[in-house]
Amino acid sequence: MKLVLASNNAKKLSELTAMLGGCSVELVAQGSLGIAEAEEPHLTFIENGLAKARHAAAASGAAAIADDSGLCVDALGGLPGVGSADFAGVELPDGADRESRRRVQDAANNALLLQRLQGAEDRRASFISTLVAVRHAADPQPLIAVGRWPGRILRAPQGALGFGYDPLMFIPDLGCSVAELTADLKNRHSHRARAVVQMQRLLREAWGLSA
Repeated sequence: MKLVLASNNAKKLSELTAMLGGCSVELVAQGSLGIAEAEEPHLTFIENGLAKARHAAAASGAAAIADDSGLCVDALGGLPGVGSADFAGVELPDGADRESRRRVQDAANNALLLQRLQGAEDRRASFISTLVAVRHAADPQPLIAVGRWPGRILRAPQGALGFGYDPLMFIPDLGCSVAELTADLKNRHSHRARAVVQMQRLLREAWGLSA
């Protein structure tokens, strides 16, 4: 079954393609179909995920899946939350490619997070991934899976792998930051991996997809 991924993020496409190998689905990035990214005006991951999935389904005429994810820090009342990607709100350089712009944004986001947590003893946080799948734009029964990966925010970046807040997120069960995990290990333990396990079950049970 073809599923349009409501994202133009190449790393997200790669991660989800690897993780959804247990179901008979073929992920196609919406960008390859000429579909622009949807607006994300909502306050929760579920609402934004549903808006993105419905947008991709309406534009493609096919089933779609969206991932809305981010970092929620306890001491900040859940921030940066749905605004994780542009937490610092920096002005990105013109003419740079998507990945170069993302690196600039990531560095600014991490710097602001450390500033906001300066002197804080409570550094608990969770990566959240919410997957939403719809058979068509008006599907009244969207499939929703939520993965939560708890950890704590370090006082300085640690590790050179991954992206986003990975260098600051320490996972006690693994004894390292997310940026110190290989892609294979991250795909097995992450918030997105946990959401995918639930989504695979839902796809089999509700949509009848084979393993």
